[in-house]
Amino acid sequence: MAIIAHLKYPIAQPFSGGLEMHTHFLASALRARGHHVTLFASEGSQADLGLVAVCAPTGSAFDEASSARIDLLEAHAYDSIMDAVAKGGFDIVHNNSLHPLPLLRAHEVAAPMVTALHTPPFEPFVQGVVARAHDMTFAAVSKSLAEEWCTVLPRPLVIGNGIDLEAFAFNAQPAGPPHAIWTGRIVPEKGPHLAIDAARAAGLPLVFAGPQSDPAYWDSMIAPRLGADVTYLGHLSHADLARRVGEAHVTLCSPRWEEPFGLVVAESLACGTPVAAFGRGAIPDILDASCGVLARADDVADLGRAVSEAVGLERLACRRRAEHLFDANVMTDRYETLYRAEMRLAAPTVLHAHALGEA
Repeated sequence: MAIIAHLKYPIAQPFSGGLEMHTHFLASALRARGHHVTLFASEGSQADLGLVAVCAPTGSAFDEASSARIDLLEAHAYDSIMDAVAKGGFDIVHNNSLHPLPLLRAHEVAAPMVTALHTPPFEPFVQGVVARAHDMTFAAVSKSLAEEWCTVLPRPLVIGNGIDLEAFAFNAQPAGPPHAIWTGRIVPEKGPHLAIDAARAAGLPLVFAGPQSDPAYWDSMIAPRLGADVTYLGHLSHADLARRVGEAHVTLCSPRWEEPFGLVVAESLACGTPVAAFGRGAIPDILDASCGVLARADDVADLGRAVSEAVGLERLACRRRAEHLFDANVMTDRYETLYRAEMRLAAPTVLHAHALGEA
């Protein structure tokens, strides 16, 4: 099978975000189950995932010039990927790309393709989805995200993201003096500056970790807030991130958009760390009163209140919530079931196409 990744960051540790981690786990899990996986991704991705590296990581745009440059690079790269997929003899294609071109060229591939929806609708990705809405299966990573896509797709499937529950092991007791943690890409839409302010409002020191994906945002909104009670840990490896999350007394989650899933929340719960979060997107479906406290969106004072309340929640209840909702093996099972169903439906068409080719 083929997996088409997005190209902005490598599919390798330390992960730039949840989509990279998801793609990495899915490719690894499928290979461990005996599937022959080819991963089309950017350079620097993990080689033993059956990697075909198609270009340097394209990164994120910060102005019109960089946006135009990235658009051109990605168009060429996805064209080359689809050329290879069309010739590759794959039995199933899993599209994680968030780019319209694989969808617009899907009709050139004999194998069935499924596309995972990891973000709310945005252009020009929507153009590709609309083009395939009548003949492709789409799977959203949360119920709330599926609802956001309902104006474009009548009934997308929901296959929730999972995490490696062994990698994010349960920690029955936090470590050190009471403190909070925030993790993720350090960008405006993730709101780490609000998390810093909320932790201070609650009187808790904060440690935070993640890639500095937007230098201007770091310089204007994060660097001025650093101090003795706010510590940047850097961009951590998977193991170091899990350890730090497990040591914390509470995790802050401060999205400024409708969070499509919230892997940070799932990881924290798996470690036994309760969560205080803005109630946006999928997060209200993840947290219940046993494991987290919701705050009004963008309300720093209310998030500070949520932090103070969440600290006292039972850590074992957090772990149980994660085990119930976020076992990545269950996620992989559901994707395998989807692949088998798509291959059964496509079998007569594929056989007919081969027969025509031989005639």
